[in-house]
Amino acid sequence: MMLRALIVDPADHVATALADLVTGEELRLTVGRCKHEVIVREPIPYGHKLALMNMSSGQAVLKYGAAIGKASTDIAAGSHVHLHNLRSQRVGGLS
Repeated sequence: MMLRALIVDPADHVATALADLVTGEELRLTVGRCKHEVIVREPIPYGHKLALMNMSSGQAVLKYGAAIGKASTDIAAGSHVHLHNLRSQRVGGLS
C-alpha cells in the first residue's frame, strides 16, 4: 500500500499529503510510537497539509516539530490546512 501522507515529527499537528486525498478517505499514519487515524473531510491536494487533530483558533500549528504558524480559525481533524485557515509564520508572522 502506498503511503498517502507523511508525518515528520511525533509532535506534529499536520501531515503532508503525498497524493491527492479525497473526502472520506481513512488514513492510518504512524511516526515513531505516535499513531493517528483520521478521515479526510475535504479534498486535499498533493503537497498540502492535513490536520491530524482538532485545533483551536490562535493555536500554534506544528510541522517538522516546530511552529509554522497559527490557526486563524478552528480546524477540525481531517481538514485541509492552508492559507484559508493558517496564518503562516513566513507570510503573516506569529504575533
